[in-house]
Amino acid sequence: MTLSEVDTPALIVELDTLEHNIRRLPASLAQGRVRVRPHAKSHKCPEIAHRQIAAGAVGVCCQKVSEAEAMVDGGITDVFVSNEIVGARKLQVLAKLATRARMSVCVDDARNVSDLATAAERAGSTLTVFVEIDVGSKRCGVPPGPAVVELARQIKRSPHLRFGGLQAYHGPAQHMRGVAQRRAASAAAAESARQTRMLLQDDGIECAVITGGGTGTFGFDAGSGVYDEIQAGSYVFMDADYARNEWPGDGPEFQQSLFVWTTVMSRPERSLGSVDAGIKSLSNDSGPPLIYERPDIEYVRGADEHGVLRFKLEERAPRVGEKLMLVPGHCDPTVNLHDWMVGVRKGIVEAVWPVAARGAIH
Repeated sequence: MTLSEVDTPALIVELDTLEHNIRRLPASLAQGRVRVRPHAKSHKCPEIAHRQIAAGAVGVCCQKVSEAEAMVDGGITDVFVSNEIVGARKLQVLAKLATRARMSVCVDDARNVSDLATAAERAGSTLTVFVEIDVGSKRCGVPPGPAVVELARQIKRSPHLRFGGLQAYHGPAQHMRGVAQRRAASAAAAESARQTRMLLQDDGIECAVITGGGTGTFGFDAGSGVYDEIQAGSYVFMDADYARNEWPGDGPEFQQSLFVWTTVMSRPERSLGSVDAGIKSLSNDSGPPLIYERPDIEYVRGADEHGVLRFKLEERAPRVGEKLMLVPGHCDPTVNLHDWMVGVRKGIVEAVWPVAARGAIH
């Protein structure tokens, strides 16, 4: 099947570009000193996770237990839930997954540590636990300092928990537009993590891994000499929001590989049209999509099943029935709206992969 035969709306992955991005990240990281642990919340697809691991990644990150379960069911054997997990049912599933794969998780609360230990004991498993420190995200994590040492001591006292190190992720820094802004935010996060590691060492606690970083700051994070793992996720796909960042040198090291394929379904006015990809096909939380290689067309708003376009050059406006590629504003939630992604190479469909963790929000 050719791309032109694929019905719309459809989630399209350009395979040559995807593979370039997967190879590029480990090749960029501090001469191999820093490991790659890509975030699977971006693609939710074990097929892509296996390709990342084949290119050198040590495992993947997830944000939810059900997402991790989809990865383990798909054959991924090293999964870090880089989030706090609370609730007896979720902890039970997490602890059982640890009998099938190496499972890690974050904490920032003493009671949560106790609950993790109980769940792991009942399952007969061992969980690796990272203490999350707040390095700027202002959503989870304890302040860098003595509270981290107390949690690490508590983790080490449990025979069913293993202290893995520190989670130090600065989410807002990924989307700071200026290069200097992102560099400064990364440096501040790395310094907080470095000082916290020293506190742990002074208490006789080994901090083997500091993990964090993302697509917007990975180069600065890896070059800090502090981070041992980088958790970039969006790099495999990129999106319109990351395209708004300033990048060092000639631009980002990663290329756009994810698109929503859509059809022009109406031309009510000469300067307006509608496509069949609305907010049920792509996320608008980071702004509307771009029309790939068509700066003369603007996606002005989305409804449930419609995307309204404005044509800046009426003489070049597409006809009803023509198809366009949309660049999502935010790749992660866009992927979560689709059951399948269609892999295309040089205009020919080569693969159709299930989005196995779609809707995995528990």
